[in-house]
Amino acid sequence: MADDITADVLSSDSPSFADGYVGDPAVRDEWDNRYSERQRLWSGQPNGALVAEVRDLAPGRVLDVGCGEGADAIWLARAGWDVTALEVSGVALARAASHARDAGVDVRWVHAGLTEAALPPGSFDLVSAQYPALLRTPGATAERTLLAAVAPGGVLLLVHHAGMEEHRDAQESGFDPADYVWPSMVAALFDDGWRVEVDEERPRVIPEGGAGAHHTHDVVLRARRLR
Repeated sequence: MADDITADVLSSDSPSFADGYVGDPAVRDEWDNRYSERQRLWSGQPNGALVAEVRDLAPGRVLDVGCGEGADAIWLARAGWDVTALEVSGVALARAASHARDAGVDVRWVHAGLTEAALPPGSFDLVSAQYPALLRTPGATAERTLLAAVAPGGVLLLVHHAGMEEHRDAQESGFDPADYVWPSMVAALFDDGWRVEVDEERPRVIPEGGAGAHHTHDVVLRARRLR
């Protein structure tokens, strides 16, 4: 599986991501700068919605989209999953690989954007995207890439902050929700080959510390690919 991925793929024992990035350099640089501003950007704990939704699944192959500093990937690996973790920031991946090494788990780290990573289609029993900052593209490329990565019988789990799709302070913050992919856009692409198992807003399990702690509710979309 990993041999089909054209981006930089390293084991936990080789935490170096200076070269081999596949994707938009501007996106990489933006996130590298953001991570470089703090020694730790996130809480270091797995996302609560991931833990709640995955506990009843048999471990298999999982793709962690936008893995950040690696908390979800490490939790999944400890739970017996075969983890491929994708991230645009080399700074974040170096931290994630170091944390995984300290935890004694193996993870495939992929330094790439989602749409550029040449992921093998239908190869993952679980595709997890927790609060992803996926830019919208013509033809819904990002959304379709998420769906295509899920194996028949597998699960797509997409979690995002509730209310962000209608966020309207773009002029002040520089954030425009129209630029990004939201769960509703992915759900709109489901056909009869998918069964929605969860599509709801719920209170967020908020970890101590880390960016994003001010968000109190999640939108959780979980769907199974039938064929």
